[in-house]
Amino acid sequence: MKKLDSYFDVMKKTPMFSLLKSSSRKAGLPPGSSVYVGEQRVDRVSITIIDYDENNLRQSTPASLEECFIYKDTPSISWINIDGLHDTETISRIGAAFGLHPLIIEDVLNTTQRPKIDVHDEYVYMVLRMHSYDVVKHEVTTEQVSIVLGTAFLLTFQEKPGDIFDPVRERLKTGRGRIRRMGHDYLAYSLLDSVVDSYFSVLEKVGEEIDQLEENLLNAPTPEMLRRIHFFKREMILMRKAVWPLREVISTLQREEVDLVSDAIMVYLRDLHDHTIQVIDTVETFRDMLSSMVEIYLSSISNRMNEVMKVLTIFAAIFIPLTLIAGIYGMNFNTAKSPLNMPELDWYFGYPFALILMALVGFGMMMIFKRKGWF
Repeated sequence: MKKLDSYFDVMKKTPMFSLLKSSSRKAGLPPGSSVYVGEQRVDRVSITIIDYDENNLRQSTPASLEECFIYKDTPSISWINIDGLHDTETISRIGAAFGLHPLIIEDVLNTTQRPKIDVHDEYVYMVLRMHSYDVVKHEVTTEQVSIVLGTAFLLTFQEKPGDIFDPVRERLKTGRGRIRRMGHDYLAYSLLDSVVDSYFSVLEKVGEEIDQLEENLLNAPTPEMLRRIHFFKREMILMRKAVWPLREVISTLQREEVDLVSDAIMVYLRDLHDHTIQVIDTVETFRDMLSSMVEIYLSSISNRMNEVMKVLTIFAAIFIPLTLIAGIYGMNFNTAKSPLNMPELDWYFGYPFALILMALVGFGMMMIFKRKGWF
């Protein structure tokens, strides 16, 4: 019972349990209610703005919320990033200023969303799962990212500071590549591409862990290895839930006639779709490998148990005739009056003879077992 309790204590700390518990807060509320569902990861909401065109770029942190609202209709491209979603009033004000539907604001605040896309007349709303690998704890961390692609702006909502978009920011600052010459739809593609690239980085780290785990499993399986196998299986399930819907998000951008996405971006979206398929194939491969590793662990434990039982059986088989000999000479019959005399009972060398006989029988059986290859 103690082990079972500890198992559920660990599972309660996993995203599945915490998300189900958080989602229950919205029960009974009307649609479009601004309720934050998730874990508060920052103390206060922080906003950064990158406003740029082909020749100029300006990055700032607004002192007040109202300073963000002027970037809705600027001729340049504005990327407004919001870190921290627990302040529902701030998120609602930003959404209202940029014309977001209350249901979209509700989805932004609900960090249990699966990746999806909603196409509206004036903007496109996308939900993604951003993964990273913690090399210290040897585990995968996940975070929800909401992207709103507008006519002249792009909003990103994140749960906490620190993300995988730093290479995109660096390209914007240095002007490398075509990102400063392209529109806001190319910026949205760049963020999507960064998310997909992060999956490759995470899978590379997980693949190294799985390879090392498999090698150790073949040499000396332990219960700790089985725990790690189940841990990675759960991580692959969560990543699969994040990648499969992302494929549909990209396919929707390709299939539907979205006015905010130009034809020049389609070739990049096709390439991004191919990368997503590669991620899905890798996740499925790792899932199969982990399932096979569970079978290897169980087979190794069974083989080890069989080896132990074989050794015990051999020793038991050796001692059976020895026990028979000891039992025969241990019978307390008075042979003096019996017609069937047991002369060894009164013989001076009877005891050493019995021991030597037992030793010869045991050694002989060991030689027979060894010749048959039983040990």
